[in-house]
Amino acid sequence: MIVGTRKSLAEIQEMLSGFHTILLSGCDTCVAECASGGRREVAELAAALKMGFRLAGREVELKESSVDRQCIHEFLLDVVEMAQGCDAVLSLACGAGVQALAARLEHIPVFPALNTQFIGETAERGVWLENCRGCGDCLLGYTGGICPISRCAKRLLNGPCGGARNGLCEINLVREYDPPIPCAWEQIYNRMKTLGTLDRFFEVAPSRDWSNAHSSGPRRVVRPDQKL
Repeated sequence: MIVGTRKSLAEIQEMLSGFHTILLSGCDTCVAECASGGRREVAELAAALKMGFRLAGREVELKESSVDRQCIHEFLLDVVEMAQGCDAVLSLACGAGVQALAARLEHIPVFPALNTQFIGETAERGVWLENCRGCGDCLLGYTGGICPISRCAKRLLNGPCGGARNGLCEINLVREYDPPIPCAWEQIYNRMKTLGTLDRFFEVAPSRDWSNAHSSGPRRVVRPDQKL
């Protein structure tokens, strides 16, 4: 899922300065799972903004909405309708949802309430881990299901680097992490040993083709079999 964290109330208020009728639009999928952008968070943020604006001596009308997925255009019909007559929209979705909504509201500014962080895994209640960078060329089948791109600080394709100590990445020497960051390549080694595929660990991975990664510009996936 995509993990996001809410911007500070002060930053949000600054973005919305000068607007009088504002629609708050949530997304009930990814960012709801990480407790940042679902209908409950929309209600909480609306209450906080009302109080903040009132203390600042501003009268602002806030409307609330939430959809299943803000990144799917067909799901936005009700939000687009509710946005008519509003001065601005505050989206509690990931960056993809913000842009999808903005594309449907040509004459109404859409602002992000969240900072989109990463594609994450729910480790435990209230804790999410970045285990995928969406690099466009998945290596998990070769590394025991542990990603060296997202979990190795150096993104090494052939590891370990030799800087690890007691199973921990040397990045822990730069600053204190809680909990400490493990060496991804030691995890890969142990995982492949358990799976009985350790012979593959010593195969040298070729230089990576980064043309499918996000650094090459906006990516587009087309499935002809899914198109109408």
